[in-house]
Amino acid sequence: MAAPPSPDLIATEQPLPDTPFKGPSPRLYAQLAQRLARLIDSGALKAGSRLPSIRELAANEGVSISTVNQALRQLEEQGLVQAKPKAGYFVRRGRRATSTLVTTTPPLRSFTLEAQRRSESFATLEQPGDRACFDGYLPQESDLFDEERLRIAMGRASRLHRQSLTRYNNADMGTPALRQAVARRALHMGCTLAAEHIITTASCTQAVSLCLQAVTQPGDVVALESPTYFGYIDLLEALGLRALEIPTHPRNGISLPALELALDTQPVKAVLLAPTLSNPLGSVMPLANKQALVRLLTARGLPLIEDVVFNDLLASDERRKAAKAFDTDGFVMVCGSFAKTLSPGLRLGWVEAGRWRDTVANRKRLQGAATNVILEEALADLLTQGFYEANLRRINLATRHRLKEARHIVTEHFPRGTRVSNPPAGYALWVELPEGTDCMALFRLCAAQGITFGPGPLFTATDRYRNCLRLSFSGAWDVPTQEALAVVGQMACRVVASADTSHPMAA
Repeated sequence: MAAPPSPDLIATEQPLPDTPFKGPSPRLYAQLAQRLARLIDSGALKAGSRLPSIRELAANEGVSISTVNQALRQLEEQGLVQAKPKAGYFVRRGRRATSTLVTTTPPLRSFTLEAQRRSESFATLEQPGDRACFDGYLPQESDLFDEERLRIAMGRASRLHRQSLTRYNNADMGTPALRQAVARRALHMGCTLAAEHIITTASCTQAVSLCLQAVTQPGDVVALESPTYFGYIDLLEALGLRALEIPTHPRNGISLPALELALDTQPVKAVLLAPTLSNPLGSVMPLANKQALVRLLTARGLPLIEDVVFNDLLASDERRKAAKAFDTDGFVMVCGSFAKTLSPGLRLGWVEAGRWRDTVANRKRLQGAATNVILEEALADLLTQGFYEANLRRINLATRHRLKEARHIVTEHFPRGTRVSNPPAGYALWVELPEGTDCMALFRLCAAQGITFGPGPLFTATDRYRNCLRLSFSGAWDVPTQEALAVVGQMACRVVASADTSHPMAA
């Protein structure tokens, strides 16, 4: 049996209260592996040098030989060390270690969002790179999707429902066919949803917006992950809401102890999360944490707005189960779409808003946000065909392979001390460059080469993540694109070197 994946959790800068929701601390072997990885990453253990023997490590660390063996196996799987028969373990040559990320530590206060500052800072993002675009999160690679099947479904829906082209759509909640198809698909996320309670929307973003409008007023505080999807920040700003960012673990998602502390000390009115494959970290909350999250918010009568747009990218993995699956009292408002798994062109979403169903439906009706019948019927047709689940597995394998190759390129070409996420699926990696690196300076250098990415400050309402970036691989993944990613790493090395030489202590 393969060794379990290494936990990434390292203590946050500010201690959090001990609560029943706190996840398990890293096992001894994982703690030892993390310490050795940091020594390798810092250069304290040089490439090619021999590690202390297994018995020496066990004696020095006060752990068992079995624990040391597990730690070394984990480092070997990560490509940091290699075993030589009858000689022991050695730090691998020819490959630098890229560390995994640690739990984020955003400020303990909410922020009023400044759209003007954000729009000015990232105006250049409106011009995509002509060489490689690593800044988008919308799948564009045609071999991931069956275009012919989509065209057939659209044609069939147009023939069967051609009268809808000249009439208003009176089905404010959405067509029965799509609502039933969504209810069936939700079973794969562990959710038993009534089709008549589902409301279709123009996108998942619109579904989230309707939910926010239903449960908040301007000036209210909304808790969310840190870093978080910039679309959430834009929504909060447009609705006059305040953002409270919560420490988030790169593998396990939002910190429940930190969230509970925030609920005790801040006037939070709603929590907005993507518990499964969050954007940009790609974290996945363990099922026990999802259940504890729902229990925590239900006890306080607070709504959870859950974005499940990426859940199906985990294919048959049981972790695609939604937090909504644990909701028995209607406090979870679940929002989704199929743009990331079926067709980016079918801009349709859906929401099951629990206790706030009527309010959300009324908001949609008042805003004249009726969706297109032809598109809904075509999507319902596609979702009820047997190919969809098999196609999810194919996309899952393709994206996992792509992320693995991208991580390898980051390891080889980005500056020493770079940290990178390790999501189980999805289209993006979150990269943390050495402290003090200016990602906007890097962005300008890369843009001059026709390469774009998502700068870290785009994913926060604070002034954090200035040394971070999100790399998205939803477009083509060919040799020129891989070479462009290596160029980003080379430009990052230039920025780091420039910062080092300009530092007063450099001399």
